[in-house]
Amino acid sequence: MTPTATRMTAEQRRVDVLTAAVKEFAKSGYLGTSTEDVARAAGISQPYLFRLWPTKKALFIALVEHGFARVREGFVEAAGESTGEDALAAMGEAYGTLLRDRDELQLQMHCYVASSDPEIGAVVRREFGRLWREVARLSGAADERLQEFFAMGMLLNVIASM
Repeated sequence: MTPTATRMTAEQRRVDVLTAAVKEFAKSGYLGTSTEDVARAAGISQPYLFRLWPTKKALFIALVEHGFARVREGFVEAAGESTGEDALAAMGEAYGTLLRDRDELQLQMHCYVASSDPEIGAVVRREFGRLWREVARLSGAADERLQEFFAMGMLLNVIASM
């Protein structure tokens, strides 16, 4: 008997393509990455890629949303039931762990660069705002302390990128 191939669901395929796209966009950024590069890395045809996302920009925006969701989810898990400085410390430690994924880090930096595009910039600002509000909710910290927390995170981004 020959084994029966199990067919991937559309959602599973989307996840696989996003994983491949992270690596491709991390290398060359939004402007330097072609949909042909992404399709090849994902092992699919370019027309199929466009069935999943109608444009390169739509795919990149999905990556922006995915990246910020990854950080938010990591922060929620890390904070657990803690609040205040304990929650901020736990989230900061979790962020250090998240930064170890070089592709995700490089993609995040490319997201900020690509913010000069009005549509991408709007999504980056929206998602950064959601992250800010989530950290505020989890920690209960005042705006000044949140500014320090996010400033340290950005410094860590730059150091880790180098």
